[in-house]
Amino acid sequence: MKNLFSKRIIRCNFLLAFTIAMFFSTTFKAISQSNSLMYGITLCGAEFGEKHLPGILGVDYTYPKKEDINYFASKGVDLIQLPFKWERIQRVPGGVLDPKELSLITKFVDDCANKNIKVNLVLQNFGRYQLDGITYVVGSPIITAWDLTDFWKRMARAMFDKQNVYAFSIMAEPHDMGSYSWANTVQQVINGIREVDRYTTILVDGDNYSNPATWALYNDGLKNLKDPANKLMFNAHCYFDNDYSGTYANTYDVDGAYEWIGVERMRPFVEWLSSNNMKGYVGEFGIPKNDEKWVTVMHRFLEYLQMHNIGASYWAAGSWWKDYGLSIQPLNNIDQPQMVAFSKFFNRSFVRND
Repeated sequence: MKNLFSKRIIRCNFLLAFTIAMFFSTTFKAISQSNSLMYGITLCGAEFGEKHLPGILGVDYTYPKKEDINYFASKGVDLIQLPFKWERIQRVPGGVLDPKELSLITKFVDDCANKNIKVNLVLQNFGRYQLDGITYVVGSPIITAWDLTDFWKRMARAMFDKQNVYAFSIMAEPHDMGSYSWANTVQQVINGIREVDRYTTILVDGDNYSNPATWALYNDGLKNLKDPANKLMFNAHCYFDNDYSGTYANTYDVDGAYEWIGVERMRPFVEWLSSNNMKGYVGEFGIPKNDEKWVTVMHRFLEYLQMHNIGASYWAAGSWWKDYGLSIQPLNNIDQPQMVAFSKFFNRSFVRND
């Protein structure tokens, strides 16, 4: 009887300690997720090699190194996005997260934390999953909304104690979703994440590659999404070339660009946010370095976002970008011109008046 009583005391003490630990963990997580909006950059590499999935690390894809993080920290960046592929981190839908890939993501998050940098984790899959060499649309009978929900629940559990994880970007640039309701899928994912984590922001991209100019046409139904934690943000991707793609295949003049083109493309998205009392973010934007006039476009664009309390992350950086015209990865320790222009907006963060 005495032994049983002692075991009960030990068990109660353990439960009390566990409860206290969980309280402080969730409290610190909540404190870290402030309403301050940041300008960040995207460090690429982990999403490379999409034609070779899962691929070979160091051959088909890579993860950012400490040196990359240190460079951008030295420039005043306080947010870095990490895009990665679903098929690598979860080799089978509904299965466990791959320990090696998860360790690489965790290391990146920890390296950023050491530099006081927050992280957005971005599932760079375009509303798709490749299974046995066949690509399926998320929400279809083969790759279901439950599959995406299961992944994010597992990832939310894995990242729960990482205080510097600012947002889960649950799917980059879904497109041509057809009859499979993207809104219904997103709602299931939100519900699943909130079973595990009520503190991390959820970034929701829209159909048609998250194009802000066509947002209301393709994504008006997203206004009905419900987040019990009220930490939902809608994520647009905006480029300034003629076909909205970010390839910048033509020159500034041939494309017919002008200094307010970024503002014009963002306005429908901003108006949609305002009409529906929603919060927004721009997870991708970028300009080539071949014409100074693009810098003026970017400045007008960022000033417009700042006016409407919308943060943004530049696309892109990463050591594997070589001749990529939009890259802000330094070359021979020399800052790229886009980086010089964009850095003028760093440390100008502000707090949304909610």
